[in-house]
Amino acid sequence: MITFPNIDPIALELGPLAIRWYSLAYIGGVLLGWWVVMREHKIRPLAGLTKQALDDMVVWAVAGIILGGRLGYVLAYKPGYYMEHPGQILHLWEGGMSFHGGMLGTIFAFMWFARKHGIRFLALIDLVAAVAPIGLLLGRLANFINGELYGRITDVSWGMVFPGGGELPRHPSQLYQAGMEGLLLFAIMMLALKCTRARQKEGMLGGLFLLGYGVFRSIGEVFREPDVQLGFLFGFTTMGQLLCLPMVAGGLYLIFRRAPKVAA
Repeated sequence: MITFPNIDPIALELGPLAIRWYSLAYIGGVLLGWWVVMREHKIRPLAGLTKQALDDMVVWAVAGIILGGRLGYVLAYKPGYYMEHPGQILHLWEGGMSFHGGMLGTIFAFMWFARKHGIRFLALIDLVAAVAPIGLLLGRLANFINGELYGRITDVSWGMVFPGGGELPRHPSQLYQAGMEGLLLFAIMMLALKCTRARQKEGMLGGLFLLGYGVFRSIGEVFREPDVQLGFLFGFTTMGQLLCLPMVAGGLYLIFRRAPKVAA
């Protein structure tokens, strides 16, 4: 058994203001992703994506992630609770975000963004999808620091006793997910972006991300403790795995659909 590091979830305190690692993960994921998109855009420009539009992307991304992520969590994970306590929907500082909701929020935000700036939507989504694993990596590391979303009870030698997780060791599933959904998926996306002609078929990179995340998240859910208010669905399936099914289907459609090739 490995001792849980007990890292302070508060990264910095400025008087009454407490800045948490979880908040920094969101900020860092957006800014690092934006930086990679800018570098790629300089190499292979996307028509309509001007300097002003690139700067606006950060605001649209943050709005889509926060609004979609919070709404997705409320509707998918605790609908009954928030129906009784609607005022707490706005209590973002108490936690409670859904990746699947954040993804949908980002898709709708960039759909509107692309239309406003006259940019090809799928080509834009391909760029965003290529850098999305950066945020996933940082987010899962923040989950680990917070000691939340821990894994199921295990007897493996690297099991950890998490605060609030009882006395028995559990899988550090946040780290598994950080490795698969973050590092591995980012490497796959960068290889596809840099070493293949994926950008010549709009939607290919977006489809690859949907498929990759859906598969890796489903594997991670095998080790992760199901949400206590939901438990298992249909005997052994978790909500996370259920929500990944349409992602996998959508990813396969975008990858294998017949579409004209365009200049990157």
